[in-house]
Amino acid sequence: MNELYDPRPKAEKTLLVGVEADSIKKEEAASLLRELAGLAKTLGLEVVDTMSVKLRDKTASLLLGTGKADEVVAAAKAAGVDSIIFDHALSPSQQRNWEELSGKKVYDRSELIIKIFSSRALTKEASLQVELARLEFSLPRLAHSYEDLSRQRGGRYGTKGSGEQKIELDRRSIERRIHDINEEMKDVRKSRDVQRKRRERIDVPRAAIVGYTNAGKSSLLNALTNASVLAEDKLFATLDPTTRKLILKSGATLLMTDTVGFVRNLPHNLVDAFKATLEEASSADLLIHVADASDPEVEIHMATTEKVLSEIGAGSLPRILVLNKIDIADPAALEHWKRIHPEGLAISVKSGQGLDQLISVIENSLTSGMEEVVLAIPHSDYSLIPLLHREGLVLEEKTEDECTIVRCKIPNRLESKVGKYRR
Repeated sequence: MNELYDPRPKAEKTLLVGVEADSIKKEEAASLLRELAGLAKTLGLEVVDTMSVKLRDKTASLLLGTGKADEVVAAAKAAGVDSIIFDHALSPSQQRNWEELSGKKVYDRSELIIKIFSSRALTKEASLQVELARLEFSLPRLAHSYEDLSRQRGGRYGTKGSGEQKIELDRRSIERRIHDINEEMKDVRKSRDVQRKRRERIDVPRAAIVGYTNAGKSSLLNALTNASVLAEDKLFATLDPTTRKLILKSGATLLMTDTVGFVRNLPHNLVDAFKATLEEASSADLLIHVADASDPEVEIHMATTEKVLSEIGAGSLPRILVLNKIDIADPAALEHWKRIHPEGLAISVKSGQGLDQLISVIENSLTSGMEEVVLAIPHSDYSLIPLLHREGLVLEEKTEDECTIVRCKIPNRLESKVGKYRR
């Protein structure tokens, strides 16, 4: 009987290798290995097996000693995998040596994250940023992409050069492409700066939703603003900053921006490449730090987020701590978190629990530094009334014959526009 042919591409089978070292203790290594499995599944890989090895003395050739290396190769062959992924940075020569030793594809956490970003970039800016990171990562690894580095023949003096290697041609091509991307990125950043300055001229307060990847940031933006941002139960579902308008109960307007999720050991070239995304957080008036209450490692994730916020200059910004997914969180763990972080707000974006309270807390946070005043706005300047609703907090409003009396809270930036109408 003939077997049916399945045209669907088979998922790459992989073995994940965690590394314990003096700076990475057993518990942290296990935690990072679980996260690596989540990253691999996000890319569509089939995790066949995982193993953890202890790194006593680093070797230049394989990172691990030959005995441990033989164990890894034996495990990979026994599991019948297509690739081996290390949760530790590999140098270009180490990656090449591992592939020669195992006969399989070998890469590390950084390359895995870059592959995920490459598969999820949607806008021109994100695509350029990802391509730049990928090229900068691959440039020193060109040698391991070629099994035959035989010299090319031919050529004339002054053209490609007699005897120039193909790897040298490709290196020049990549360097040219990196230069071109950097030039394109200048135009993209100019456009983003124009958009940001336009928003700043309007003087509408801005909040950035930040947090560890897959904490529910995009889902929160969708729930609060009726946006339609992609929200999946996968790591790095969002790569591009998305800004939407939220009308508060008082009628005031708030611009909310969803940002790329943080992760431990993010490749430095990706941190640099996504500065434009992270700048949305550093220039906000308020941060909404979203954490996943159902994740047993939520404290580690929160610490990682705070560390990155400090690195991008947003560490001192006012913030609201939100623990999401309480509908599926362990009750005992949730109570423990509430004791440690009494300032936090427990919500469930999925069920809607706590969202009204969150909106009230956001409003209070934005108005905490405002001054309460009574203004007599003449009808000839009635255009200031919508401005007060949009940028301040109107508490009471009544119309008289010659003016509109408004009792409101205003930020300092409005003083120059409405201060002369104080009563």
